[in-house]
Amino acid sequence: MKTAKIFLLTTLVAITGFMFAPASQAQTQDMKIGFVDPRAVLERMPEMRAVQQRLQNFAERKQQELSDKESALQTEIELYQQKVGVISESARQTEEERLSEMDTEFRQLQTQVEREFQQQRADLMSPLLNQIQESINTVAETRGLDYVLNTTTSNGDVIILYVSEEIQSEFDITDAVMQDLGI
Repeated sequence: MKTAKIFLLTTLVAITGFMFAPASQAQTQDMKIGFVDPRAVLERMPEMRAVQQRLQNFAERKQQELSDKESALQTEIELYQQKVGVISESARQTEEERLSEMDTEFRQLQTQVEREFQQQRADLMSPLLNQIQESINTVAETRGLDYVLNTTTSNGDVIILYVSEEIQSEFDITDAVMQDLGI
């Protein structure tokens, strides 16, 4: 969120600097800025369904691993609770250490699964994001744009707060990017 605000602020400062440049500079260099909503493009890509399915399958497998590990831990805790009153102090201490280690392993597995899911997601999304970027580059070059802004951050925060309807159709290249990708 903080990086998105810094990016927005930097973009606004840069645009403001260009807007208030001396008249001779502004007249000799007309900037053309477009914008795109990559999320809308990504959601409409046919390949996205396959990526989502693969991620869901991966998540289900990993969730089953976690459930199995959690069940084993819970079973061991229940067994310990049943015998805690009849075992020696040293046996109790040993058993508690073993259960603590099992709990630590379970928490480490949770963290590992989260990392694996994020890596899997990045690996599967990377080719799609590269396709979108290449298409943005193609459309921007075709239209002679100097800059193309993203309409939102990766967190969904809006970057472009207002665009008049008259300008929107000219500078919003989202549909052109989808058309370039054959969507």
